[in-house]
Amino acid sequence: MKKRAVVLLSGGLDSATVLAYARHLGFECYCLSLDYHQRHIAELHAAKNVANVMGAIAHKTAQLDLSLFGGSALTDDAIAVPESETAGIPITYVPARNTIMLSLALAWAEVLESQDIFIGVNALDYSGYPDCRGEYVKAFQAMANLATKSAVEGKTITIHAPLIEMTKAQIVQLGTQLGVNYAMTVSCYQADAHGEACGLCDSCRLRREGFKSAGLTDPTRYKAS
Repeated sequence: MKKRAVVLLSGGLDSATVLAYARHLGFECYCLSLDYHQRHIAELHAAKNVANVMGAIAHKTAQLDLSLFGGSALTDDAIAVPESETAGIPITYVPARNTIMLSLALAWAEVLESQDIFIGVNALDYSGYPDCRGEYVKAFQAMANLATKSAVEGKTITIHAPLIEMTKAQIVQLGTQLGVNYAMTVSCYQADAHGEACGLCDSCRLRREGFKSAGLTDPTRYKAS
C-alpha cells in the first residue's frame, strides 16, 4: 500500500513541481488548494487542471476569504502589484497564508492517516517572505508534532519542502525531468481570467529568468503588450 501525502497546490510552477516530485517518490497525492480571494484567481483553475493531469488521488479547494483583512497586494484591490523589484518583505506577502495552508493540510493529513505534507516554498528566490524559510518549516513541523492526535500516538508528521534551497532554474530543470507541463501552470500575481501573465511582476520575472537560466523554452502565455 502506497503512503499518502497531502500536497499544497497553488497552480503555480513550484507547487506543480512538488506534486511531480512527491509522486516520483511513490506517494499517493491528495492535493489541497486555497481560495483566499486572491487577485490571481486563475491559479485555482490551473491547480484543478494540474491535479487532474498529474494523477492526484483527490483535489480539494478550501474557501477562506483573506481579503477580509487585506494587507497584501494579492488580497486588497487598493494595493497595486509592484512591477519592479522592491527591497524588504514584498507587499505581495500575504499575512499568515502559509501557516493557514499548512494548518489545513495538517487537518486533512490526520483524517487521511498521512504523515507527510509537501509544500513548494523556496527561500532563495522568495527570500523576502518570512514563511518561506527553512526555520519556519522546521518550526511548523515541531508544532504539528505537538498538536496532533496522530503524532502523540507515535505517527509523526513530516513537512517536506524539497525546493527550499533550489534556484528557479533548478526547479524548472527538475520538473522538466519529471515530465511537468509548465504551460498548465499560472504563477503571475495579476494573471487575467484566461491565465495570461503580465510579464512584469516579481513572480513573472523570476519564472522567466528561471527558464532562461535553465536553457529551456518558457511556455508562459503573456498578455499582448
